[in-house]
Amino acid sequence: MDVGFLGMGTMGQPMARNLARAGHAVKVWNRTPGRAAGVVDYGATEVSAVSDALHQPVVFSSLADDRAFAEAVLSAPSLQAAQPGSVHVNLATVSPGMSTEAVSALGERGIRYVAAPVFGRAEVAEAGELTVLAAGDPTAVDEVAPLLAVIGRRTWRIGDDPKQANVVKILGNYLIANAIQAMAEATTVAEKVGGSPELLMEVMNDSLFPGGVYGGYGKMIAQRNYEPAGFRLTLGLKDVRLALSEAHDARIGLLFGSALENVFLDALAHGQADQDWSAITESTRRRAGLTND
Repeated sequence: MDVGFLGMGTMGQPMARNLARAGHAVKVWNRTPGRAAGVVDYGATEVSAVSDALHQPVVFSSLADDRAFAEAVLSAPSLQAAQPGSVHVNLATVSPGMSTEAVSALGERGIRYVAAPVFGRAEVAEAGELTVLAAGDPTAVDEVAPLLAVIGRRTWRIGDDPKQANVVKILGNYLIANAIQAMAEATTVAEKVGGSPELLMEVMNDSLFPGGVYGGYGKMIAQRNYEPAGFRLTLGLKDVRLALSEAHDARIGLLFGSALENVFLDALAHGQADQDWSAITESTRRRAGLTND
């Protein structure tokens, strides 16, 4: 199948690569050229104009945030380039409001929009084992289901309204952020009293909290290994704020969310923007008087 793919970031590259490996004719575009070599090696074609990637029967996008998506996909030239009757699949974590805007703008061109954010880090994407949250017109979701099966181990049907998938994804990331902060606090206490953060997390992962979040992030936190970033700290802050915004609109106060936002801001103030979001651990360590050696 002819497929367009926008965004060659940490997650976009392995997802596009898997589509190319599966034999699909993938045209990839990235705002900054030259990042698609690892995808082109598997048969994909890098295009310099976003319009070339958009003029396909199915287009995937994996862009950083609402602004990046709107600029690449919803601008007047991009909408004109997109193929009527096509399906646009947004794999990124964007606001529910952005999905509503996309449904309207793309719909006027006869393009169907599916929100399909994913759970899983880059190594999970590379293995084609992501968890996909798909929402949108059922017929459109059916059409892209074989492609989603290439990038993920399971596709959850969240509903007919694309924004429903965004809400689930945002709340999932909110839960992960809270888990990261809980592990940061627990390992900091262990270190402060002379214990072993690594042993603490090994015990927790083997007994109370088996699974990807505590297993993966627990090791990173205990070892203070925040690079390379699987998910940048700035993106983590974006998602915490998306959760706070949804809660605010529903007139619900998120006590942990407000505290988390401040922890992320402290990390940014200390120059950690491009580290993995588990680097918020250092904020807790600083408050505990521990050195960064």
